[in-house]
Amino acid sequence: MTEWWRDAVIYQIYPRSFQDSDGNGIGDLPGITRRLDHVASLGVDAIWLSPIFTSPMKDMGYDVSDYCDIDPLFGTLADFDALVARAHELGLKVIIDQVISHSSDRHPWFAESRRSRDNDKSDWYVWADPNPDGTPPNNWPSVFGGPAWEWEPRRRQYYLHNFLIEQPDLNLWNRDVQDALLDTMRFWLERGVDGFRLDTVNYYFHDARLRDNPPNPDHAGPDTYNLQRHIYSKNRPENIPFLKRMRKLTDEYDARMMVGEVGDGGDTSIRIMAEYTAGSDRLHMCYSFEMLSPQFTARHFRHTIEGVHNGAPDSHACWSFSNHDVFRHVTRWLPHAESPEAIARQAAAMLLSFPGTICLYQGEELGQTETELTYDELTDPPALRFWPEVRGRDGCRTPMVWDDSAHAGFSDARPWLPVKEPQAARHVAGQQADNDSVLSAYRATIAFRKAQPPLRVGKTSFLDLPEPLLAFHRGDGGQALTCVFNLSKTPATLTLSDKADLTGPSHATLSGRVLSLPPNGFAWLDRAVGLLA
Repeated sequence: MTEWWRDAVIYQIYPRSFQDSDGNGIGDLPGITRRLDHVASLGVDAIWLSPIFTSPMKDMGYDVSDYCDIDPLFGTLADFDALVARAHELGLKVIIDQVISHSSDRHPWFAESRRSRDNDKSDWYVWADPNPDGTPPNNWPSVFGGPAWEWEPRRRQYYLHNFLIEQPDLNLWNRDVQDALLDTMRFWLERGVDGFRLDTVNYYFHDARLRDNPPNPDHAGPDTYNLQRHIYSKNRPENIPFLKRMRKLTDEYDARMMVGEVGDGGDTSIRIMAEYTAGSDRLHMCYSFEMLSPQFTARHFRHTIEGVHNGAPDSHACWSFSNHDVFRHVTRWLPHAESPEAIARQAAAMLLSFPGTICLYQGEELGQTETELTYDELTDPPALRFWPEVRGRDGCRTPMVWDDSAHAGFSDARPWLPVKEPQAARHVAGQQADNDSVLSAYRATIAFRKAQPPLRVGKTSFLDLPEPLLAFHRGDGGQALTCVFNLSKTPATLTLSDKADLTGPSHATLSGRVLSLPPNGFAWLDRAVGLLA
């Protein structure tokens, strides 16, 4: 069976913000199909589509009311089939988001479940009696603020919602629920999708006894969610058997894959990634938030990669620096950068040198920055509720910029989120023919990765260097490279232990055995050599 995903570069598309084709200010499937040539020109292997299913859009599609249809905002099933066909013509695999830890409260399953305690769907969601004083059954919080329990007067019970009140959690303890969800996945496999990105994969199961979570004494952030250690509300060992059922399904089809999003941080995330991808009967790989933080140190990147590899040597990780849920990395890491362009080029070089599968987020290839929004421009529920302490996710979801026309070529109408001048200035057309542009750097770096087996499938061994220097070997023997990165605004000089030459689109100079790295500089050396700071 072809394991195309093992060294793939995946391009994430946020459909609402990629390309509007019908003039309503919201991106859609025909718009994506129209722009697939741009994606293919980058040299990537696959696209990942954020949710496109029927939804009331309380959480921008992550609240699904029909798992087997396309929301009219985005088009039709015929539009989806046309997109898949065009993508496959261009050599692009298609991965879709599956949100099966919870549904929308508008889903017919929940509409039936909430009516009474004795209907066919009565236990398809997580229901619990109140405490004697009427309070929720335990102390679990919602990620989006407040308790994770909502009262339903018809049943005189609470239902669990780890996210919005409008996103009730499905009861995966019920085998019928598992079967129904697997049937929805089969529906899309039969339509030709090549894989699934599994949203909140570590939330599928909860503690059957609904025990209280213990406090987390290490948390000092502004949110209440992480004041607990979520040992009972998620990350449950009961997830594993269901992951095995999902893997058995995808293995019925040739060259299909699953990547699970693990929305935790620190060593917990690394442990869960290792568990969920161990062996050959669980997930193919996990998608981590570990590199989506403001941390920008050699130690952090090394610890994260080594943590997964040491925790489960046969596991496989998918790494990214930006996505639809976090501030764009060019903005996050700007304090460490000489310029936005410098950090964008270095980030591309570093990410595309890492072992495993790589995921890029739309606009990343342009060096796109976070959009600064005012309160009246927001749509994201957490931001609307907790502004200004929580800035929300809208700033990374603003439309893709294509040219210098109105709304940067995204739409003929006013977009659902504004296109502002700092973002519009980085449009595709303006970078297309510029060999020094961030777009050109991404294309060159992706092509270099594709041409270098050590970067795609080689072993990884880190070199011991002081901050802010990150270096590692990829590959071994005659097929090896040394990858070096200066994670600062200050130039750095290193001495090579042996003779080597620069290769690829390096941003450094080499004189004899002296390697000079400018601010945010990076280098690939054509063999494995030692380095001395």
